[in-house]
Amino acid sequence: MSGLIRFTPQGPVLAEKDGRVFTRFADWLAAPVEARGGAVVLAPTDDPAALDEHLSSLSAIAIEFPKPTDGRGFSIATLLRTRLGWTGELRAVGAVAYDQLAFMARCGFDVFDLREEEDGTACLRAFSEIGVLYQGAVDQKLPLFRRRAQALAAIAERDA
Repeated sequence: MSGLIRFTPQGPVLAEKDGRVFTRFADWLAAPVEARGGAVVLAPTDDPAALDEHLSSLSAIAIEFPKPTDGRGFSIATLLRTRLGWTGELRAVGAVAYDQLAFMARCGFDVFDLREEEDGTACLRAFSEIGVLYQGAVDQKLPLFRRRAQALAAIAERDA
């Protein structure tokens, strides 16, 4: 029982696979502009910076994880969100499994196409297992020590 996990304003929810068609980046670039679709999939070897001038014509980007031990997709997602400013749908596809979901979310993924053997309902728990986030990341810009310093400064200002 697999499906998609989507982030919504209420939190992550399990959804049916939507059948959206993603075109491989090389094929998408080779196609005439008027024939290009609005969704592209990046392989781990694709350079996300090559998308920079095309981001406004896309509605979704998928990043392929060919196997669970290939972490290049984490770096690609982070680059898209932080350096290139991508704010649209960022989907993880391929070897997407429970134990990596929370880390994928930290890098900016907001849709997760689960493998067939993954239990979607159980996978929703992955996003609440980590209680305290120490480092800054795409989903929480400030590291814990800066967030605490801001909170202490606000308390001191309030009490002054």
